[in-house]
Amino acid sequence: MDVADAAEQIAPILREVREEGAEAVLRWSERLDGVRPPALRVPAEQIADAEAGLEPAVRAALLEAIDRAQRAHLDQRRTDTTSVVVAGGTVTERWIPVERVGLYVPGGRAVYPSSVIMNVVPAQVAGVSSLVVVSPPQRDFGGWPHPTILAACALLGVDEVYSVGGAQAIAMLAYGVDLPAGGRCEAVDLVTGPGNIYVTAAKRALRGVIGIDSEAGPTEIAILADDTADPRYVAADLLSQAEHDVLAAAVLVTPSAALADAVAVEVVRQVANTKHVERITEALSGVQSAIVLVDDIEAGLRVVNAYAAEHLEIHTENARELAMRVRNAGAIFVGTWAPVSLGDYCAGSNHVLPTRGSARYSSGLSVQSFLRGVHIIDYDQAALRDVAGHVIALAQAEDLPAHGDAIRIRAERGVI
Repeated sequence: MDVADAAEQIAPILREVREEGAEAVLRWSERLDGVRPPALRVPAEQIADAEAGLEPAVRAALLEAIDRAQRAHLDQRRTDTTSVVVAGGTVTERWIPVERVGLYVPGGRAVYPSSVIMNVVPAQVAGVSSLVVVSPPQRDFGGWPHPTILAACALLGVDEVYSVGGAQAIAMLAYGVDLPAGGRCEAVDLVTGPGNIYVTAAKRALRGVIGIDSEAGPTEIAILADDTADPRYVAADLLSQAEHDVLAAAVLVTPSAALADAVAVEVVRQVANTKHVERITEALSGVQSAIVLVDDIEAGLRVVNAYAAEHLEIHTENARELAMRVRNAGAIFVGTWAPVSLGDYCAGSNHVLPTRGSARYSSGLSVQSFLRGVHIIDYDQAALRDVAGHVIALAQAEDLPAHGDAIRIRAERGVI
């Protein structure tokens, strides 16, 4: 199935949520998730109870991940700049945060409190004033999102959380709905966060009604390695991403046949000891995963640049130097001690990254994703007078005489 196929299937969901509101959201949640949440908005006490019930080790890990993400994202803040174009004429670029943002946190095969952190932290650092988190209802938890997701929201101070996932969640965020118990989920300006193909199809269909960060596809890891790489680490890192989904892509690019053989043996050995054997095996056996032999590292660099993977690890001599030559990747992990799983949780970087080759033209989630650059143009009378002739000439060249008249009328009145 591709996104176009999924778009046909979710079209009735989007239409019914727009026309019927919360009742359609609840009906589709029950039909698709197998559970009707007790309420759309998660009560404050449910969120507080989830935080109180956190295992100490998980709490400490979440707090550390939050702290590191905040440190890295604080340095991404933009400052307003004013350019003096001419005497009396300035252009100021002002950075203004989006007002209201919906943050999608997936459910399904795994639990993703880390996605709460990766979406919320840059939005908060950017200065977004209204944040709402949506996450699918879980039958095992009384129709509420997973408690660890709710706990992560509590640790970040997010108190507007809804128990809804899938295309119906994106539609609710786009259109806004009145809540059966009173109150309202107001429409958002921007939706961020990865989801399944139906979430992606809904984001594509509603783009324009809302802004979106990207159309996320299955996760990808590419590893560029030479004969200095340790096959145990390479194999472990390939498996770590294959664990996500049967459609996950795991690709090793190397000029070393010996390393390729050793990694293949090591993969078989390590898979047998993992929890999700069938899922990983299917992902590694799919056409999206491979070991690619190249003539040399330069050829390997061309391959990984063409592939533009979501995650790229470099296991070579002079790995940092080679990493700085990569042009296309969502995130680049340098050397033995920076595996992708570090970036998934505690590196400080963001793990919401471009997939399916879109790293050729787009970036991962950052503070910038939640900011809009607005130009403020301030010219005085003399500055306008000096450039008036050029504006009129360009208006005539484009056959837009009213553009020139807007300047000329000022001149005729003696203002310039």
